[in-house]
Amino acid sequence: MISIFQALAEIEKNHVSAALCTVTSSEGSTPRHVGSKMLVYSDGHFIGTVGGGEVEQRILDEARMALEDGQSRQLHYNMIDPARGDPGTCGGQVEVFVEPILPNPLLVVIGAGHVGKAVIHLAKWLGFRTAASDDRLEFCNAESTPNADAYYPVSMNELPDHIKIDRRTYFVLTTRGSNVDVAGLAPLLDSPAAYIGIIGSKRRWATTTKALKAQGVSDEKIAKVHSPIGLELQAETPEEIAVSIIAEILMLHNKGTGKSMKMS
Repeated sequence: MISIFQALAEIEKNHVSAALCTVTSSEGSTPRHVGSKMLVYSDGHFIGTVGGGEVEQRILDEARMALEDGQSRQLHYNMIDPARGDPGTCGGQVEVFVEPILPNPLLVVIGAGHVGKAVIHLAKWLGFRTAASDDRLEFCNAESTPNADAYYPVSMNELPDHIKIDRRTYFVLTTRGSNVDVAGLAPLLDSPAAYIGIIGSKRRWATTTKALKAQGVSDEKIAKVHSPIGLELQAETPEEIAVSIIAEILMLHNKGTGKSMKMS
């Protein structure tokens, strides 16, 4: 079995989510000493231990919740009287720090035109993992669209077969027309993606919405889409539009309001 420290290196290398649980305080009789660690993966399996038994089960539950909400937590348990809800009878007290380890969010640009390239450039600078996708091979490569970490020259509806989509995945559709969106959008709407934004006017989105409904896509799924995309900045150039798009994504990712700082 690999050590927790080796596992942490693999997590960072492979962009995997996990929660690191560390005993930070131990008084009296407790199952494990200060510094004991357990690493809990998003699929539920774990390595290491912070005590076993009921206390460890509670910590495992907290680790899963930390992976859900992205928040660290400091846990305190008395291990004296199970009748009071304590997770053991050892007689001591233990504190455990649970820290979610989450990969940088993945931003996928579908449609590698002028705006798409600018979005990838800005997102990469801001620390996102980036991917470019376009069914036109001549647009979807490192020479034509620099700064992406990965390239997927496939149709939009094929992307779920190539990308692991989770709640840290952001899709930016800077495609060449509503027909492209209608043909490929449905599988993305079935995914747990954090964000799906589509460039274009309100009229274009209305056309897309009508066609999606004709396919049987529900209003609930259609409501996931942000279109027209971005914050209102009166943006015109590809670079300005990219700022507008990324600003909206950061606002949602960081749970901001989008208000002027002067007004907040």
